[in-house]
Amino acid sequence: MLTNTEVAAMAVWDRLKDQAKALQQGQAGRGATTGGHGGTHSGGTSGSRSGGGSKAQLVGLLKTQLGSLKNELKSGAYRDASMAVCALVAAADGHVDPAERQQVESMILSNDVLQNFPPEQLRQRFNKHVDQLTANFQHGKAEAMQEIAKAAKKPTEARAVIQTGMVIAGADGHFSQAEATVLREACAALGVSPAEFQL
Repeated sequence: MLTNTEVAAMAVWDRLKDQAKALQQGQAGRGATTGGHGGTHSGGTSGSRSGGGSKAQLVGLLKTQLGSLKNELKSGAYRDASMAVCALVAAADGHVDPAERQQVESMILSNDVLQNFPPEQLRQRFNKHVDQLTANFQHGKAEAMQEIAKAAKKPTEARAVIQTGMVIAGADGHFSQAEATVLREACAALGVSPAEFQL
């Protein structure tokens, strides 16, 4: 049985999802009619393939959705799964340089929803996963996926874990193929449809 809060959150989620679809269709329609109008900043083929500005809009939308759920996202399962997914995103291409680790860590610590947790807890869990992934990617990934799967019991938290990963992955305005792949695998571990997140 779903609680009223969960039902409300799902309704909000559905509404935002529809808005995201409408935004994206509008974007696609505009892109087609104006020709190269928006193509200058997206760098040609790679930008148009990933939808250019729509990724940034999607990330903005996900941040808003997460913010609206802040009071519900206080469990240890959400915290641990989010840190595991952030580490996977950071190490998606098989290595993490110190600057990248630092950058992701600062994004985590400045994330509005993750401020529900003490920074030291977040830092410790994130770095533990990054260390494991750096030492042995396959083993580290298996450990991270186990941690992520623990959030599957609550649909709101499961979606929020993916949203958190996408906000971190999309902070630079695009998702790499490797980042999209680990996020799809995280969706599978959580029993969430990747299509819901345009993955």
